[in-house]
Amino acid sequence: MNTGAELAPGRSGPLKVIGNILWFVLAGIWMAIGYVVSGVIMCITIIGIPFGIQSFKLAGYALWPFGRTVVYRTDRGEALSFIANIIWLVLAGIWLAIGHLITGVLLCITIIGIPFGIASFKLAGLALVPFGKTVVRAGAPLPPQTQVYLSL
Repeated sequence: MNTGAELAPGRSGPLKVIGNILWFVLAGIWMAIGYVVSGVIMCITIIGIPFGIQSFKLAGYALWPFGRTVVYRTDRGEALSFIANIIWLVLAGIWLAIGHLITGVLLCITIIGIPFGIASFKLAGLALVPFGKTVVRAGAPLPPQTQVYLSL
């Protein structure tokens, strides 16, 4: 359990900005478009709105991930997150994860793209089961009762 005194891991500074710009051009914009399309489709029905909102949140993270950390919320209802993740997996998670895997493989073809490919593989796991997780800025105090899930 976290007392709130810990800070979220991650880097800040000019290197983070350069990494985000390269990520944006090479993979971020394309994956963010996938998340936005998924979110719009899910928001068509009232029942799908929470899934669409989650998709829009992930679009922002997929667009500019460096300097932010994903934390697992242990204070949220685990049963509800489990059910939401199963529904998400069927509706969009598989397809978005496949997109991250394909992007990761394409990025790993070049030497300079290997770190970005590895980041894309990490994001594939988040694309599969995003419920119960929150994105925080690197260096910010971690919310109470959280565990670090993903830091790029």
